[in-house]
This record gives sequence, structure tokens and C-alpha cells, in this order.
Amino acid sequence: MPVKPIKLTFEGAHGAELAARLDLPTGPVKAYALFAHCFTCTKDLTAARKIAQSLTLQGIGVLRFDFTGLGGSGGDFSSTNFTSNLEDLRRAADFLRHEFAAPKLLIGHSLGGAAVLAVADSVPEATAIATIGAPADVGHVTHNFDEYLSDIERDGQAEVSLGGRPFVIKRQFVEDLGKHSIEKSVAKLHKALLVMHAPMDQTVGIENAGRIYDAAKHPKSFVSLDDADHLLRNPDDAEYAANVIAAWVKRYLPADAQEVPEIAQGVVVRETGLGKFQSMVIAGQHRMLADEPENVGGFDSGPSPYDYVAAGLGACTVMTLRMYADQKKIPLDGIRAEVRHEKIHAEDCAGCATEKVQKSGKIDRFERLITLHGDFTDDVRKRLLEIADKCPVHRTLEASSLIVTREVST
Repeated sequence: MPVKPIKLTFEGAHGAELAARLDLPTGPVKAYALFAHCFTCTKDLTAARKIAQSLTLQGIGVLRFDFTGLGGSGGDFSSTNFTSNLEDLRRAADFLRHEFAAPKLLIGHSLGGAAVLAVADSVPEATAIATIGAPADVGHVTHNFDEYLSDIERDGQAEVSLGGRPFVIKRQFVEDLGKHSIEKSVAKLHKALLVMHAPMDQTVGIENAGRIYDAAKHPKSFVSLDDADHLLRNPDDAEYAANVIAAWVKRYLPADAQEVPEIAQGVVVRETGLGKFQSMVIAGQHRMLADEPENVGGFDSGPSPYDYVAAGLGACTVMTLRMYADQKKIPLDGIRAEVRHEKIHAEDCAGCATEKVQKSGKIDRFERLITLHGDFTDDVRKRLLEIADKCPVHRTLEASSLIVTREVST
């Protein structure tokens, strides 16, 4: 199951706070990708979410954000243009580079595709670019408000309806479009390029894909999105696009793109620098997040410390029962352990008021609910529950453990 996206913010081109989401894989991060959404869309469009989720399954972390004045980002959309969009993208890449690692993959949807092509030279670490339904000429975007162009030219601006929402488009926005040549940017790309487009795209015609492809030098690839619509509203189309990108980009990730987990004898936990509590948990090749719920100041981007303790008890219980059942040839078809944690007053816990508990007045209570699936007798069932109490983590929690703390110089 994908990790819950992390909510982030960074400063955009006009100084506004831009809203972002970082989708991370549950294991080691092989590389990071930066995703640019379509014109007047947001980072939370179905296509953006699906693509990010699918890429995380391939070990790729994805940063997606709302351009200035859109979605959850601050700022005035009417004061933006394609040039400011490019600066938003550069700042997103800088943020990713500073906080995690520079993006190796740039992905752009529609006008966002044109944007990643135009900004690619500004992200030297990026080795691969993928576009979805991108226009070869950014001026193409004016077809969304053709009927208002004369009003914009005459009055300097006009309120237009895009996707059922009102937007103010100013003359400077239209004039700025003419300053950019996507085909020239593509010709000097010197990065691997994947062009994805639906032949029946009614918003950005398939001829745009041909122009981008022809302008590019090898290595370049084209993949048809068949009967998908421009926004990839069908989740299956979005997932297909994501899977193709994930498979294609593996060839173009440099050998050092794979992050090497910290080598340690035990588990390493370090702050991510994001939020108040968020920490990265590294156990061998496995990477996870620890956090606290939002109502206590966290992002809720990962289990809490006590959730991890409960998970350890639950996992140990299931594994211990499986080992015993296999050894004794017990037809145990499935095991489920639910662990709940709470702090209770010592007087409410008969038989557990040790000297330490008496001083604190509280004790940690773990309730373990075990479900056993299989055809066996009540005596066997009773014995299995006894074995559950013998799992090593259970014994550790019930015993008095010794914790030694010492500072390690850096």
C-alpha cells in the first residue's frame, strides 16, 4: 500500500507559498521525479495522483505541486504566465534538490509537458523527460479561450471560463507565450525523451507529438495512449501511462541514482527536516516514515512510535504462530493479529503494579486480538494462544529491558 503523500510548501516565482505533495515508496528511493500538471489543473488531478502512486511502486519518489494561483497554492493566477510557470518549476526542482535529492526524471502533462521540456536545461541532474499530451507550441493553450482574445487585446484582460471555473487572463499572459519555442528547447535537450499522446486527443492534437518527436534527438520514444482522453480521466489510462514511464525510465537512471541506505547494526531513525516530528526510519534495505497525527502537530505521514511498537508485537505474534503451526503440522490457514495500545492507571491492571509502575501511576497496555483460520480442535486453538505469549517481542515488552544511551560524535 502506498505511503500517504507528505504535504509540503515552498516559495514560488512570485513569492507565494506553493502547495506540494511528495509521494514516497515504502522501500529505498531509487530516484526522485518532478511532475508538472496541465493548464489550470492541480497536483491532485486523477492523472497526477495515479502516476505518482504507480511510480512509488517502482521505487521512485514524486513531487507534484500547484503552480502559483492554482489549487492549494497562494498567489494571483492572473499575474502569472508561462515564464513564471517555468520559474515555479525551477524552484520546485531546487526545493527537491535541497531537501531530498535532485530530480532525475521530469514529467509534464499537457502545458506542464511543454514546461518540463523548456526547463530541462535548468535541471542538469535530470536524465529523462516524459510528456503526456504536450503541445509543441505553448501558444496552443489560447484555443481554450479563443473567443476572448479580442477582449483581452482591447481591454488588457478578460474573465474566461475554463473547466467550469472563472479565470482572469491578461494580455501579458498571451504575449509571453510568443517568447517561447518548445521545438528549439527539444532540439538541444540532450536527455532521453518519452512522448506519450492519445491519437484521438481532442484538446491537443496528435500532430503536436509528431513535432516534438521530430525535433528531438535520440534516445527518444513514442507511446500511444490509444483511446484515452486528454486529462486521462479514466484511472486505467493514468495507471497505464505511469507503468510505461516507470518501465521506460529504468534504462536512463544513472547507476548512482539508487540511494544507498545508511549502514548500521540496528535501525537508524533521523529527522527529515520537514514538519515537527517526521522522521525517516531505515532498517537495512527498508525505508519508512514515522510521524505523529495532525491533531498533535504532525503530518500523519507515517505510523507513530507506539504504532511501530504495536506493529512489532503483531508481526512477531503472526510469525511465531506460523513457525509453530508449520512445525506441528497444524492446518492453520491464516493468522490475523490486531494490536491496540493505551496507557491505563496501574490500579486498573490487576497483578501488574510493579515498583516502577507504582511510582509512575501509569502502565502501557497492549491488547492483542488474534484470529485463527483453520479446521482444528479447541485444544489446539488454546495451545496456539499460549504460543502467542511466547513470541520474543511479547517477552521483551513484559520483561524489564535495559536501554543504554551514549552520544556518538559526528
